[in-house]
Amino acid sequence: MTRAPGTVGRGFDRGEFEARLARAQAAMTADELDALVVTTAPNVRYFTGFNTQFWESPTRPWFIVVPREGAVIAVIPEIGQPGMAETWVEDIRTWPAPRPDDDGVSLLQATLLSLPRRFGRIGWEMGRESVVRMPLKDFDELRDRVGNLAFADGSPTLWSLRRVKSPAEVARLRHVCQIASTAFEALPQKLRIGDSEIEVRRKMQIELAEQGADSAPFVAVVSGKGGYSQCIVGPSERRLDDGDVLFIDTGATYDGYFCDFDRNFAFGHISDAAKRAHEAVWGATEAGIAAARPGATTTDLWRAMADVLEVAGSKGLNVGRMGHGLGMQLTEPPSNMPGDDTALAPGMVMTIEPGMEYAPGCMLLHEENVVITEDGAELLTRRAPREMPVITA
Repeated sequence: MTRAPGTVGRGFDRGEFEARLARAQAAMTADELDALVVTTAPNVRYFTGFNTQFWESPTRPWFIVVPREGAVIAVIPEIGQPGMAETWVEDIRTWPAPRPDDDGVSLLQATLLSLPRRFGRIGWEMGRESVVRMPLKDFDELRDRVGNLAFADGSPTLWSLRRVKSPAEVARLRHVCQIASTAFEALPQKLRIGDSEIEVRRKMQIELAEQGADSAPFVAVVSGKGGYSQCIVGPSERRLDDGDVLFIDTGATYDGYFCDFDRNFAFGHISDAAKRAHEAVWGATEAGIAAARPGATTTDLWRAMADVLEVAGSKGLNVGRMGHGLGMQLTEPPSNMPGDDTALAPGMVMTIEPGMEYAPGCMLLHEENVVITEDGAELLTRRAPREMPVITA
């Protein structure tokens, strides 16, 4: 069995977290925040390194306080203390959760009121692609208890930090992209006419695991005669037949970082319309990769792909964008779409994801992952074949 190349370690050294904290504190000063409070798994892990499957349980809230001055503070259920003590965080404050009458509210209140105060504002995960992971009634109660200490949207600050990846983060993203690329390249030998979409997903998940992926929480599998009509619902018991096009979109992880890209396969034979559409989206992907340079915007990136698809006769697409940021989450800001206008910068990791509807009920998507460098874009995935693979067995 061919395996994905290279090895990448797990976890980050203390210097990585110190650098993240220093950048966060500089950003908080610029954004006039005295602290950030994060409650969701990606941001907790970003600042602490704490990793647990316990996020699947919604019972207990978790709070990480990142002050504008001083060290990171963990305000967490006592069940998490031993695990948090293995991270670089030294100030760990706990309560015996679950305690619905006061699930960390008093402890977090005391922590926030003890912080050095310059601006009187605390940033939370309130905005774009963010949530506050605690009961809303507790959030409102906490806000009432801290008096004139205002709660503000800290999401712009957080995304400004996470948007640009460190070399260590890029190494993990490159590694998981290579794992999934190897899995995709091995998959055609295991697909058969007559397989169901569910069987295809199982084969892909097994291949990803054998190649070294930690998990594959997102494996979308859809198919249809001559093309597919949507890209997010499936798989089903539908069995693949002559003339079908199969779409697989994979979000696998390694050490907490996602890949996100897809591949298309034809069964028995490929129609001329599907062949032309595949050539168009492949070419649009080339245009997107070429346009992904420092200083270009996400709108520029969208336009480069849209121009190719327009010439190819695209009838539109209901996806809404042609790619997005990528990292500790399957999708992150920004979006490749008109009006987003985020300037690309070295260290940003993006998906290049053009797609088109080319006949009623028939669409085709294509996706690669890149990191923006000083000179342009470096592919993290291995480029899909220019011609759609055909499964004949």
